[in-house]
Amino acid sequence: MIQTPIRLGMVGGGLGAMIGEVHRIAARLDGRFDLIAGALSSTPRRNAESAAAIGLAPERTYDDFVEMARAEAARPDGIEAVSICTPNHLHFPAAKAFLEAGIHVICDKPMTSTLNDARALARIVETSEALFVLTHNYSAYPQLRLAREMVARGDLGQIRLVQVEYAQDWLTEVAHSKQAAWRVDPAKAGAGGAIGDIGTHAWQLARFVSGMVPERIAADLTSFVPGRRVDDNAQVMLRYASGAKGALWCSQVAPGSENGLTLRIYGDRAGLVWTHETPETLWFTRLGEPAQKLRRGAATMAGSRVPPGHPEGYLEGFANIYAEAADAIRARQTGQPYESLLPGIRDGVEGLEFIDACLRSAASDNAWVEIGHV
Repeated sequence: MIQTPIRLGMVGGGLGAMIGEVHRIAARLDGRFDLIAGALSSTPRRNAESAAAIGLAPERTYDDFVEMARAEAARPDGIEAVSICTPNHLHFPAAKAFLEAGIHVICDKPMTSTLNDARALARIVETSEALFVLTHNYSAYPQLRLAREMVARGDLGQIRLVQVEYAQDWLTEVAHSKQAAWRVDPAKAGAGGAIGDIGTHAWQLARFVSGMVPERIAADLTSFVPGRRVDDNAQVMLRYASGAKGALWCSQVAPGSENGLTLRIYGDRAGLVWTHETPETLWFTRLGEPAQKLRRGAATMAGSRVPPGHPEGYLEGFANIYAEAADAIRARQTGQPYESLLPGIRDGVEGLEFIDACLRSAASDNAWVEIGHV
């Protein structure tokens, strides 16, 4: 059945914004969305230049996202969904404006810059007819979907250890680029630095695959770069209600690490290891047996677009989120049931609860603190 592309708008993500282009590529990869409107920059001239560069009509280019939400909701051909690709502090007001206008929201992470805003947004989502999707794209990788199934099926036995790390090096020195500068500005990024930018990805991925949320954490946060006002390195211990233990390390000051996301989960019978550098491979090892190299194949083709042996990765994982969001939007519009593994409001609130707990722990000399749940 041929489906009409979903009319899409975008807030933020103008010229020079890496994540905006990633969202645009992901949205158009499967032909499920048509980007027709935007408020791409807070500067009118930059906004107009960005809109022209990606082919938006002047009459569908807005200098203010609140006006965009109002105007598009009133048009018979208005947007059905919006991508929010702004710095973190604008996620909440932008999502609020579009949800209250009945427009579906696809938002970059972390969901908001404060826990209070996250919980307020959760209340708005509860009363809105629109969907809210959070782009934790790694959870859409086929081999991580397979890992989740294996854990849930009991292939690893009783889970004992969850180890996740996400290391980068791009903020090892003083930030100079626009994209780096706002990420180390607490007024725009929120109080969490590395824990907000990449730590929430690691947190969500460990929770997604293991099926467990820690009850308590103890966090050691460090700002290694002189004068930096947010953390650039975090080492976090995790304790689960089941008795399992875990650890999360995220860093943006690790020279030689480009995008080093790795997940390890160990049970009393077997273990799993996945790393972002080789995303199509999942290592599965039963106790006392040779390791099995599980490659993308028939079992995980649902999230793939090309045959095994043709590498897929970051953009395709992002596109899986958009494709599933399109299915969910059409199902909502037609009143049809739809179940998916899409990250959403719960993932967003849990991410901000993780940041909040890390900050509280670090402020108390790395003490163990409890984490609130939605």
